[in-house]
Order: sequence, then structure tokens, then C-alpha cells
Amino acid sequence: MRFISTRGRAAEAGFVDVLLAGLAEDGGLYAPVAWPRLSADEIAGFAGRPYAEVAAEILSLFAGGEIEPAVLGAICERAYAAFDHPAVAPLRQLAPGQFMLELFHGPTLAFKDVAMRVLGGLFEHALAARGRTATIVTATSGDTGGAAAAAFAGMRGVRLVVLFPHGRVSDVQRRFMTTTGADNVRCVAIDGDFDDCQAVLKALFADQAFADETSMAAVNSINFARIAAQCVYYFTSAVALGAPAREVAFTVPTGNFGDAFAGWAARRMGLPIARIVAATNANDIIARALTDGVYRRGAAIATQSPAMDIQVASNFERLHFELAGRGNLETAAAFEAFARTGEIRLPTAMREALAMVFEGCPVSPAATDEAMRRAFAETGVLVDPHTAVGLAAADAVTSLDPRIPMIVLSTAHPAKFPEALAAAGLAPVAPKIEDLFERPERVDRLPADAEAVKAYVRAWP
Repeated sequence: MRFISTRGRAAEAGFVDVLLAGLAEDGGLYAPVAWPRLSADEIAGFAGRPYAEVAAEILSLFAGGEIEPAVLGAICERAYAAFDHPAVAPLRQLAPGQFMLELFHGPTLAFKDVAMRVLGGLFEHALAARGRTATIVTATSGDTGGAAAAAFAGMRGVRLVVLFPHGRVSDVQRRFMTTTGADNVRCVAIDGDFDDCQAVLKALFADQAFADETSMAAVNSINFARIAAQCVYYFTSAVALGAPAREVAFTVPTGNFGDAFAGWAARRMGLPIARIVAATNANDIIARALTDGVYRRGAAIATQSPAMDIQVASNFERLHFELAGRGNLETAAAFEAFARTGEIRLPTAMREALAMVFEGCPVSPAATDEAMRRAFAETGVLVDPHTAVGLAAADAVTSLDPRIPMIVLSTAHPAKFPEALAAAGLAPVAPKIEDLFERPERVDRLPADAEAVKAYVRAWP
């Protein structure tokens, strides 16, 4: 399997090079030269199998023989042994035709664990095989940082720097990042929002000399291995409800669009997905792009679902590339212009192609609170505010055949957002990690300035 950049100015690369690089040298994101395609029989064959087995099989389609199947199997087994549910990503029925996919059973209680645990194992294997070290810098709106800190804490040959927006993550989210006690993990509170953190990260990668000097790598969803690992739960949940013999639909609470793009990728690989509803909070850049055809940056708004407080969704570039007929010159021009102007107007043909698969649905803070209350009143299930955004959006969809089951991705455990639950009039639940608030924190603070972060990384002995 070979990979190309969405902007067309970087050389083709293999899976391990893409894993360790993260972002392409031309500033684009990597995508497969050709998407693997699974037959109906192969998809049906996932039914009843352990999650780790299915994950290893799907990852092998992208690894292209660069990592032995037995090694991939062992990496996935170790990754998911840390989850507290044997199914890893179990389904829970909430109503006739509506199901919740619980993706929060990992060590940091968020869906990011599902891919990050695998990514940690892949990095460890690849770096050891090449005799290399790496400095991983990641930007987080709340959950990626905690998952990365847990996955890479104590790993030899890896230094991890987590950038998060100061004051814009929950206390539980922050502590999952800042309390590992690992010498190879540093957490930096950036004076700004997540988009500022992401802009700093991209500036670091754009400085090729700095990236080479520090052996930089990325574990944000700009890293294609994250997308590959996230495809898995689309297959396992759909098969559990009768796919490929029947279609399914998904509602995805989304900010950076990686999780929703993974659903598109699963569909491209042969999974019969009738609809993907991209549910956003008040930071509705994706919903507006899907509805109005204008991808326009705005100021990030702080909400009770902070992991989605994003106004620049990096993975939208991958979808643009695919729906432009894999037009890398067109995608390069569009996103380089977006960096200057903050706007992309989607062509009519692309809007029509998007409408065949996607539906955008913004959900207000008030509707989010109401969805949390309604879920508890009607099912007895407490959900976090991000999942509530998904539930509210799923209930708003009228274009779907009611015979097609809707799977709502539950992206975090409610224990991560006690303040949001309390504000909605619900009793918070205690975090599963009982000593989380007793551990000492280690965190530094910097301005939203790439040069300041470069100096910080260089000063780390």
C-alpha cells in the first residue's frame, strides 16, 4: 500500500513512513493511492469475532506487508486489553431503530483511546525496527491529549508534547493529560483556543529544518493510522446489526472531522452506510459546509462540549481531495487559499456528492442540555455532552428511511464532564479512576506562538 499527499507535491510513501511523518512535507494529509475494497462475504465474516482480530485485519489492508500480520495482531491485542469491556466498542439500544456505540471504555474514557492505543504500539514497533527516536507534538481539544499521554507514557525513544487550550478543557480531561507522572510527557497550556493550538502544530511541521532536528511526529487525526484504526468500529457495529445484508446509518459528534471521515472511508471500503450525520455544536463549520457549501472559519465558541469547539476541521481536506476526483492541485489551491482567506466555496458537483452521503446538523447548547436530560429520563442512561449533540442530531434527521438503524457514536464517558451534567440538572458520576484528583499535575503555559513552542521543545534535555 502506497500513500499520496492531498496536495500532490510530496513523494509517495509507505505505511510506516506515513505513520512516523504524520503530515506530508507539502503540508497536505496522506491518503491511500487506492482504497482497499472488502467483499460482502469478507465484511460478513467480521461477525462475532474479537474486536482486536478485526482491527488487525483491517489495519493489515493499509500496512501493505510492511508490518507482519502477527505483529499487528499482537499490537491490537495489547491495545485493547486495557479496555474495561470485552467487546471494546459495545452497542446499546436506546430506542427502536436507535443504538449508541460506546467508545469510552478505554483508559481515558474517550473514543480517542480506540485508535491511540494502537498508534502507540505501532510507533513503538516502527521506531525500534528503525533504531529511531521521535518527538511527538500533538494538539488537543481535550481527549486526544489524554489518550496520547496514556498510550505513550514511559515509552522509550519517544518524547510527547501535548498542546491544549488553556481554560477550555474540563478538569477531568486536563488531569488525564497532566498527571501521568511520566518523564517523557510534557503538557503545555496554550493561551488561545484549539484552532490556535492546531495552527502552532502545523507551523512546527511546516518548518522542515525544525521537524528534522527534533525527529517530529504527529498523532493527531492528521496521522492516517488514526483514521485506519477508527474505521474498525464502523465495521464491527454495522455487522452486529446485520450489515452487509442491510444498510446502517451513523450520527457522529464531530469537531476535527476525523471520526466522520473514518466513516466515509469505511463506506468507500464497501460497508453499506446509507447516511453519515455530522453533528456539531455551536462551532458549526462542518454543518455549514455540508448544508450551504461554504467552508468558512469563524471564532471558536466555548461550549459544554469542548472537544468539538473547533472552527478548522483538518480532516475536511481529505474529503475535499476525494470528492474533487482526487484532484490534488485543486485541493492544494483551495486549502492554501483557506489559510489566507478563511473560506472555501465548494463547487456544485462536490456539494451534490457530499449530499449523497452526509448531512450536517448543528446543535445548540440548550438543545444539548435537553438531549442529556431526555436520554436519562427515557432510558436511564447518562450521556456526556458530546454524545448528547449526536443524539439531538439523530432525532432531528427526517431524510432517513426509518427501517435503517441509526448508530450514534458515544465519544466520551459522562464522568469526564461533571460540570456539564450538573448544569443540565443531572447528578454527575465519579470518574472511574478514583485517584485522578489526588495525583500531582505537571503543566507549563505558553503563548499561541510557534517560535515559543519550538524554543520549549529545543530546551527539553
